[in-house]
Amino acid sequence: MVVGTLEKGFEVVVIGGGPGGYLTAIRLAQLKKDVALIETSPTLGGVCLNEGCIPSKALIHAADFFYSAKKSSRFGVEISGDISVNLKNLMKWKDSVVNKLTDGVKFLVQKNGVELINGFATFKDRNSLTVKSEKGEQYVKFDKCIIATGSSPQFPDGFEPDGKKVLGPGDILSLEELPSKLIVIGGGYIGLEMSALFAKFGSKVTLIEARDYLLKEHDDEVRKALMKRFSQLNIEVLLSSKANKIERDGEVSIEVEMKNGEKRKVEGDKVLIALGRKPNSSNIGIEPLYIEIDNSGFIKVNDKMQTNLENVYAIGDVVGGPLLAHKAYREAKVAAEAIAGIPTAFDSVVIPAVIYSDPEIAWAGLSETEANLRGIDVITGTFPFYVSGRALTLDAPEGFVKIIAEKGTNRVLGVEIVGMDASELISEAALAIEMGAFLDDLSKTIHPHPSMSEALLESAEAALGEAVHILQLGK
Repeated sequence: MVVGTLEKGFEVVVIGGGPGGYLTAIRLAQLKKDVALIETSPTLGGVCLNEGCIPSKALIHAADFFYSAKKSSRFGVEISGDISVNLKNLMKWKDSVVNKLTDGVKFLVQKNGVELINGFATFKDRNSLTVKSEKGEQYVKFDKCIIATGSSPQFPDGFEPDGKKVLGPGDILSLEELPSKLIVIGGGYIGLEMSALFAKFGSKVTLIEARDYLLKEHDDEVRKALMKRFSQLNIEVLLSSKANKIERDGEVSIEVEMKNGEKRKVEGDKVLIALGRKPNSSNIGIEPLYIEIDNSGFIKVNDKMQTNLENVYAIGDVVGGPLLAHKAYREAKVAAEAIAGIPTAFDSVVIPAVIYSDPEIAWAGLSETEANLRGIDVITGTFPFYVSGRALTLDAPEGFVKIIAEKGTNRVLGVEIVGMDASELISEAALAIEMGAFLDDLSKTIHPHPSMSEALLESAEAALGEAVHILQLGK
C-alpha cells in the first residue's frame, strides 16, 4: 500500500533479487503477504543467473561439445574441415539463455503480485529502509524484512581486476576472444571449472593454488581423478604456490613463490582471480541495529533464518555455509513460511554440491576423510565407470561412485561421484542420506540398465561385499 509519494509500506520487504531473494518474495506472495522485492540491478537472478551458475554452465556445455567433436572420429563420426569456435556467436547464445531465465523470473515475480523496487537499500531503522536509485530516494517501511544480499568476489590488494587482462569471475564469462594462455589463481569451484573450460577450447592453462593439494575435504581418489584428467587436458597445476604480484605491461606476468622459496614467472594473455567470496553485509546499514555477524561478516541466523532482531531474517550467501543457490532456495522457503506462521525449520541433513569441471565432481554428506576426522568407523564401496556399460557407450569411462556408510549399521553417510553426469546422479544420494537410508535400501532398489545411475547401486553392493561386476578380493 502506498503511504506517500516518497514512502511505501509493506508487510514484508526482501532485499536482494538473487535466487534466494526472488524465491522468498514469490513464496510470500503465494502465502498472501504484501511483499516488495528491492534489487539494485535492472535484472533479477543475482550473480547466479547473470554472471555465475547459468552463463558458466552454458559455456562449459559448448566447450564439452567442441572437445567431443574433435575426437568423434574414434567412434566413426567423421567431421570434415576444421572445427572452430565463433566466440561472438557463443556469447550471444550464452546471453540468450541468461535472458530467457531472468525474463522468466521477472515475469513470475510480477504475476505473483510482488512489487519490484529498483535501487540500493540500507536500513534506516529496524522497521524502514532508505532506497536510492537514479530516480532519487524513497523510504520503505516494513513489518518484517529478509536480507538476501548475497556475496561478492574478494580480491587481495594488487590483484584487483581491470576487466581487460586481469579478470574477475564475471569478466571471464564475457570475453571477446579466447586467450592463448590463461593463468588461473585459485583452485576452488570457479578456478577448476574455468581451467577445464578454456583448456578444452585450446587455451594453455596454468592453475596456481597456495594449498598443498586441491579439494582439501575430499578423498584421495577424487583428487587423483581430477589431476589425471587435468594432465590429459594439458593443464599445468602449481600447488603450494603463492602468487606474489602481477605485472600488467604487455603480457600478464605473475611472480609465483613456491613452497621451497623458489620464485618463477608465469606469463599469459589473461589472468583470472578466483580466490573466494565475501558476504554483502557491510554496506547495508545493519551495524546500528546490532544485527549479529560472525568474524567473517556473515549474518548469524537461527533455524528459521531469523536474526537476533525478531522481525529481520537473512538467507543465502550472506549467512554463510556453502555459498550455493540451491541452499538459498531452501532457506528462502523456510524464511517465507516462518514469517507466514507455518511450522518450519532449516533442518536439512545434507546439501549436495557439484563442481562442473572435467570430470564433474559431486558429493553429498561425509567423505571418508571427513568421517575419519570425526572418529566415525566406516565401510566404503567404489564402482568405477570403466566397467559401466552405459559409461562406455557414452565414451565416458573416467571416474567412479564411492559410497561411505557407518560400520555396523550400514547407514549411508556420504557419496562422492566423479565423472559424466555426476551433477544429475548426486540427487539420489542426497535423498538417500536425507531419508536415513541403509546400503540395503540402495542395493535392493532396481535401477534401469544400462544407466549411469546403476553405479550407485553397484557401489552399495561393493560396500556390502556383494559386487558381481567388479572383482572384490578379501570380501
